[in-house]
Amino acid sequence: MNRNPPAAQGSGHEAAREPGRVHWMELFFDLVFVAFVGQLAHGIHGDPGWTAFGTFILLFFPAWWAWANIVSVVNLLPGLSARTLGVAMLAAMAAAGIMAAAAPGAFGDRAWAFSLGNAAMRAILLVLWLYQHRQQSDQTPWRIWIYNGSTAVLWLFASLLPLHVAVIFWAVSIAVEVSMVTVGGHLWAALAAANVNIDHASERLGLFVIIVLGESVFTIVSEVSSHWDPRAGLAGALGFLVAALLGWAFFQYGTGIVTAGLERLKSRADFAGILQTTLFLPFLLVLGVASVAAGIATAIPAPDQRLPLGAGISLGGGLALFYAANALVSLRYGQPWRSVAPWAVPSVVAAVLLIALGTVAPAVVVLALAAALLLALTARSEIQHRKL
Repeated sequence: MNRNPPAAQGSGHEAAREPGRVHWMELFFDLVFVAFVGQLAHGIHGDPGWTAFGTFILLFFPAWWAWANIVSVVNLLPGLSARTLGVAMLAAMAAAGIMAAAAPGAFGDRAWAFSLGNAAMRAILLVLWLYQHRQQSDQTPWRIWIYNGSTAVLWLFASLLPLHVAVIFWAVSIAVEVSMVTVGGHLWAALAAANVNIDHASERLGLFVIIVLGESVFTIVSEVSSHWDPRAGLAGALGFLVAALLGWAFFQYGTGIVTAGLERLKSRADFAGILQTTLFLPFLLVLGVASVAAGIATAIPAPDQRLPLGAGISLGGGLALFYAANALVSLRYGQPWRSVAPWAVPSVVAAVLLIALGTVAPAVVVLALAAALLLALTARSEIQHRKL
């Protein structure tokens, strides 16, 4: 009896994949971002100043942008075989791994490695985009060569230059890519929107949020393990509750509108809206989650003391970013302001107030109030959903 599935029989056949589903190798690729997010978030533990926050954001965006580009090209390549996809994901993991390892010193003695990792990522994207172009057109792919070919060269040159010059090359490279995506979204909106696989895009975004929340849980557990006493345990439990409620809010309510919202944008050929709700606004959301984790990590070792201002900004500002990003996505999907404002405005305002509270109240109290805020928002959402 032959137990091999038809796709695996014969050396000339490659395993098929479902274009609308996220492949296992894509999930494997995402694992490297657990390390990446952790490396970056560690820089805003304690009492970070504006320089630390600026470094965190400036390094987080290249990481997010690399991930978003990999997701986009796979989304637009339904004919990509499982084997070819696997090879591409492993190569991208290696490039992202270099970026992650270099991140703590990206604005120092590891700038050359961070540049090389980004250059390698663009080279991989270039090959994938050229493969996608060959399947659909016989015209010269000049936009692809500019988009990833020229930027790969910029990152490669940056690895050979002093830091103060290299960062200019980094900025130019990302500006070229973002502007080309934005302009292309307007010029070829109908064609681009028609090619987007909504099921894959929505599932991929949800899975990345799981990765970021997973890193947050890992951070909380690590801090409690390092400061093993009842007070740290209480702070850790409250921090876990905050992270869990953020996950509950996103996966119980947020993901329910993602697919429908993307379908609505696709039906209107609103590719700019698809870009905004899958590439740009989710960046603020994951930035917020990572910031919240950093604030919780600072609170656990000293729950009876006041939070440093930087940690308060991480916690309260991260929560505000999370809910503001969700509100903007909801509005972009076409939900009316009168249905978004009742939960968005109070959550953002209350989150910002936590920053001021952190300067006068013990850290454990701030965590308890953050958890109470999220519990109240969750209870409201549950009541609203039961009425539907």
